[in-house]
Amino acid sequence: MSYILVAKDIIKQYDNHLALDRINISVPKGSIYGLLGPNGAGKTTLMRIINQIIVPDSGNISFDNHSLEKCHISEIGYLPEERGLYKKMKAGDQVLYIAQLKGMSYLKAVEEAECWFKKLNIINCWNKRIEELSKGMAQKIQFICTVIHKPKLLIFDEPFSGFDPINASIIKEEILKLTENGATIILSTHRMESVEEICTHIALINNSKTILEGSISNIKESFSSNKYKITLSKGVLEKENKNFSILKKEGDSYIISLNEKNIQNIINSINKDAEILEFSRQTTSMEDIFIKTINNE
Repeated sequence: MSYILVAKDIIKQYDNHLALDRINISVPKGSIYGLLGPNGAGKTTLMRIINQIIVPDSGNISFDNHSLEKCHISEIGYLPEERGLYKKMKAGDQVLYIAQLKGMSYLKAVEEAECWFKKLNIINCWNKRIEELSKGMAQKIQFICTVIHKPKLLIFDEPFSGFDPINASIIKEEILKLTENGATIILSTHRMESVEEICTHIALINNSKTILEGSISNIKESFSSNKYKITLSKGVLEKENKNFSILKKEGDSYIISLNEKNIQNIINSINKDAEILEFSRQTTSMEDIFIKTINNE
């Protein structure tokens, strides 16, 4: 697998507080990588180090197979949780200013900015000062400032904060399109439903350490339970059965726990007296995995 960013044994300490304790993450190219953890776990410190706002005490970071250097700043876009726009500046001028700081020509910046303003339905905000905009509109301007220069790596810290459900959905769709066009995303959020919907990989940080990392499919498989849902089109499940235990019944559906490893044997035994409409494994949600991992650490 090819990685856009690899952080190895990153340590950062402030006086008596160890903010990062040998953090390790590997972000695959083209992935949407969820950076998760409770408040104070060290996520923001790590994101600031990746953006070269602060430097680690030890450890190293590689970006696209090269040691992370100042020259890579233009290839990274960062949307911090604490938004930072010039309130007296007009929205269009703000975006053009940031775009040129990231190395874009003025004409290219105008072209891309107008495209994004139209795409996010805020073209009427171009000549309005940031302080005149609603929080949601200002959030869209900040989003455009982050993505306009088409960086290889985009880091979004709580990108859906301040958005109503409709606009959160719009931003979510744009994030997915960015990966389709070749970008890699690091997404820090407390919204586990967003992690379920769009992330392909995650790292879970707690107490300044990486305690869980990998693809969501592999992590969910490792946390999967022995529980299955069975829905019958006819017949009933007998309570006394050596192959499984019935945990819950809702109408024609049952939640069972398997005692027998051979699933086909179980299906065959049920079909002798009933007819199965659905037989599916009960997957563990990312929220449950998050809570279980943090509590069990």
